[in-house]
Amino acid sequence: MNEILEPGMLVRNPAQPEWGLGQVQSVIDGKITVNFEECGKITLQSAHVPLEIVFDAG
Repeated sequence: MNEILEPGMLVRNPAQPEWGLGQVQSVIDGKITVNFEECGKITLQSAHVPLEIVFDAG
């Protein structure tokens, strides 16, 4: 699923729900940088962390 992520998309990390809602900042060479509400910018390995796309943040 991570291969369809693009900057600006909203996501959650189901393994770390306390991080809150995140916005994808960049997707480069299998690395995804996401700015999460509760912990700031995190860079994740796409192959190891399946993120969930959030279609309705409200």
